[in-house]
Amino acid sequence: MGEVQTLTSLTDAMAEAAAEVELLLNQILAGPKSGQESLFKAMRYASLNGGKRLRPFLTLESARLFGAPDKYSLRAGAAVELIHCYSLIHDDLPAMDDDDLRRGRPSCHIEFDEATAILAGDALQAAAFETLADPKTHPDAEVRTALIKALSIASGGKGMVGGQMIDLAAEHSNADMKMITRIQRLKTGALITFSCEAGAIIGGASKEERQALLDYAHDLGLAFQIADDLLDVLGTLEDTGKATQKDEAAGKATFVSLLGVSKAQQRAELLIENAIERLDIFGDKAAHLRSIANFVVKRRA
Repeated sequence: MGEVQTLTSLTDAMAEAAAEVELLLNQILAGPKSGQESLFKAMRYASLNGGKRLRPFLTLESARLFGAPDKYSLRAGAAVELIHCYSLIHDDLPAMDDDDLRRGRPSCHIEFDEATAILAGDALQAAAFETLADPKTHPDAEVRTALIKALSIASGGKGMVGGQMIDLAAEHSNADMKMITRIQRLKTGALITFSCEAGAIIGGASKEERQALLDYAHDLGLAFQIADDLLDVLGTLEDTGKATQKDEAAGKATFVSLLGVSKAQQRAELLIENAIERLDIFGDKAAHLRSIANFVVKRRA
C-alpha cells in the first residue's frame, strides 16, 4: 500500500509541476504578431503539450530541499526544458537520428520543414538563456550568472552537444562500455545533472549538499539512458511515441547491445540504488527525488 501511495503522490506532484511549467513556457514562447509566425508556431509545436517535464521537476524538487521559492526554480526548470526541446528537434533531423515521430506526433521537421526546424531549435536555445538572464529568475545577478554558466557547459561542446558528436562518430566504430558511458553522461546526463545543480545554485546549497545532488544526478542520468535503451528494444510505438528498435537496425552500440537485456536492467537498478543513497544527507525532504529515481527505471515512455 505504501508503494501505491508514493507513486500516486509522485504522479500528482509531477502533474502539478508539469502544468506550471507548461503555463510558463506558453508565456515565454508567446511570439510577435507578425513576421515570425511560422518560427514561433514551430517552437511552440515542439515545446508545448508533451513530455513529462522530468528536468524541470528535478530542478523544482532540488531547490525545495533548501526552501527556495518555486517561482525561481520553475523558471530555471523552464530554461532547461527549452534546451531539451531544442535538442529533440535537432536530434530528429535527417542529418542526426532521422526520426519522423516525436511524442506520438510528426517530428518538427516533418510538420514544418528542415530549415524551420533548425531555426526553431536555435531560437529555443536562445530563449533558454534569455529566461535565465531575466531578473525574474532570481534577484541576485551572481545566481543568474552561475545558472547561465552551468547550463552553457551542460548543453554545449563539453556536455550535451559534445555527447551527440561522439555518439554520431560511434556509429562507425566498435564502441565499448567506457565510450558508451561517456557518451550518455554527456548526451543525456549533462542536462539531468544541470537540472539538480540548478536547484542547488538557487537554494544556496553547501559544497557537501551540492556534491550529493551532483552524484545523485550522475547516477540517475545513466540509469535513465539505460532505461531508454531498454525501451528501444522492449517498448512499442504506443509506449514511446516514436519508432523503436532503431538502434539495433542501425547496428548502434548501446548498453543493451553490450550487456544484454537482463544485465542492463540490473545495471540500471544498481545505479538507482546508488542514486537514492546519495540523498541520505537530505532526509525526508528528498522523498520525491527518491521516488523519481525509481520511476525512471520503471517508466514505459
